[in-house]
Amino acid sequence: MKRRLPLIGLLLVPLMAGAVLASPAGSDGPMPGVSNAGQAQLDYMLKCRGCHRPDGSGDDVSNPPMNGKVAKFLHVPGGREFLGRVPGVATVDLDNDRLSNVLNWTLYRFDRGNLPAGFKPYTPVEVGRLRQSPLRTERAAARAALVARMPGGVL
Repeated sequence: MKRRLPLIGLLLVPLMAGAVLASPAGSDGPMPGVSNAGQAQLDYMLKCRGCHRPDGSGDDVSNPPMNGKVAKFLHVPGGREFLGRVPGVATVDLDNDRLSNVLNWTLYRFDRGNLPAGFKPYTPVEVGRLRQSPLRTERAAARAALVARMPGGVL
């Protein structure tokens, strides 16, 4: 006998999908370097949000928050490279095109207000170069050193 979803299940699935895929706050305006915002959002949902959470709040322990913070790394020497080398970015199973797309989308989505003037989006070539040397156990120390160079030394 074939099982069927109860009627309520059929009604909730589209609603839940709409809530997840709705245009997120912070995504208003142009997103240079984001070739496909829908694909980037889906990639974030499938590859990033499990640790960094749907709203980018992270957990302040092993999965740092991105909301209102991630673009601050672009203001310190080595910060841009750091974002392309963190383990979740450098080792994710996305090609360089999709990875640059989701990385740029994440910056606009979670921290548009802190993007530096003249921000140049990550390119697939740059992402490919950065992910050749992923950070591993040294990630926390590298992050702490970058944060210490930020204004006020806090993130």
